[in-house]
Amino acid sequence: MSQDLTLEQIQDFKGKYPKQLWGLFFSEMWERFCFYGMRGVLTYFMVTHLILENGGHMSDSQANLQYGATQAFVYAFTFIGGLFADKILGFRKSLFWGGILMIVGSAILAFDPFPESNFFLGISFTVIGTGFFKPNISTMVGALYKKGDARRDAGFSMFYSGINIGALLGGYACIAIGKGQLFTSFIPAEYTWNVAFGLAGIVMTISLVTFIFTQKTLGPIGLSPFKREDNTVKKFTEADSFGTAPAEPTKVALTVKSGKAWYEYAVYALTLVLIPVIMAMVAKTEYTDYFMYTIGPLTLVYLVYEMSRHTWEESKKLIAALVFIVFSIIFWAFFEQSGGSLSLFAAKNLNNVVAGTLTLDPNGVNNAANSVFVIIFAPIVGLVWVAMAKKKIEPNTVVKFGLGFLFLAGGFYTFYATRFFEVIAGSGIASLDVFVVAYFIITFGELCLSPIGLSIMTKLSPQKLQGVMMGMWFLASAYGQYVAGILGAGLSEGGENDSLQQKLITYTDGYQQLALYAVIAGVVLIAISPLVRKLMQDVK
Repeated sequence: MSQDLTLEQIQDFKGKYPKQLWGLFFSEMWERFCFYGMRGVLTYFMVTHLILENGGHMSDSQANLQYGATQAFVYAFTFIGGLFADKILGFRKSLFWGGILMIVGSAILAFDPFPESNFFLGISFTVIGTGFFKPNISTMVGALYKKGDARRDAGFSMFYSGINIGALLGGYACIAIGKGQLFTSFIPAEYTWNVAFGLAGIVMTISLVTFIFTQKTLGPIGLSPFKREDNTVKKFTEADSFGTAPAEPTKVALTVKSGKAWYEYAVYALTLVLIPVIMAMVAKTEYTDYFMYTIGPLTLVYLVYEMSRHTWEESKKLIAALVFIVFSIIFWAFFEQSGGSLSLFAAKNLNNVVAGTLTLDPNGVNNAANSVFVIIFAPIVGLVWVAMAKKKIEPNTVVKFGLGFLFLAGGFYTFYATRFFEVIAGSGIASLDVFVVAYFIITFGELCLSPIGLSIMTKLSPQKLQGVMMGMWFLASAYGQYVAGILGAGLSEGGENDSLQQKLITYTDGYQQLALYAVIAGVVLIAISPLVRKLMQDVK
């Protein structure tokens, strides 16, 4: 296959999955290894090994705030990356540029991650790189399907399992290597963290190479708006809204411009100029507050402006998308305790034995357990949706979101229950088995919400807002991460100098409260589902 492959040929695939999905699957898998590998070590590394300018390490509460701030910037920049991809670079160039920046960030951290200045410089490259990479590969997955194709959700669920294979491998390997619990026979103790960060860069390189060799099967999907022939008129198949495209794509005449126009170079240059600015903002959490108070309102103003340029029918779908975005903020604020408070809880309050025989690092389990369950159950859940759709009994997307919150609540009630399963009474060390069960329950909540959320953004968005709306979906994750950091800091502050038993009580009390709020959110969402369904119109 070549670039001459048309959109209708790609979308007219046989079987459950388009073959183009697998190239995107593996590219995303290795990129997620890089991202989740570094995410999984962030809070632990800042508390135990990062050397601040005053010579000390971060406190638990400070590390939680820093985790939330860093992750918030990561996801906030997906909105900016989606915007540049839509208007200038195209999804493919944006993806490649983001990957290069992530590799550079990993290299800086691999060289010397311990000084505060080096650490935040490397993190800043990763923040911006992820912003260019993440929303655009998800949008290309959406482009593989026609309007109304019931296989779309199954495709996103399979794609989501690829994300979690990378998260599993990177989440466990990087923290285990850094803590000196994996490959200790040939990694010197003084270089374990260098190797952990360097490994993330190596797999990111694999991700880019994978994409280079598989992108030729994507036809017109993800190409830059600017072609190589200057000021010529060509006719080609327009990939109208990936979620609302007509059954028969139309031929349109467009004037195409130089592929190396100055605005493309301007985007690359602006990215590099922003590095020191982002470094300062990431390092100081108070700057994160200012940023988050600003970017959300500005984004909404921009969306209202774009809605004014579309029909009322399209605008109603965008309003429905905003409902999903708002509730996703709440979901991720709870779910992302995994990288903050749950990371410190695992390090201090869990034993290291699973199923009575298997010895595993509890931080590695915290990073990887959810991914293991997603890998196993994402394809199954996706096929269940397809089977239910054929029998016309599939729950609508709004109800799926509500179910996601109810599973989330069940998981956090189980985190709360760990306090009743101390390995030795009064020790403050709880059972890792119960902790794993909590992640098992939460996994089904994630599978009801996140892959379906990626899919619904492409269904509800007009073509010119595809990247922007996908970016807004991840911007909602940014706000979720931001709130997660605040919640985690509150939990950590309450038990900073307490005994392990006191810390166990403090953390689990907090998880019980989060479980209650998740139940309320799920019930509200299900209650308003008829109204949201009307706004969605023909989108299911």
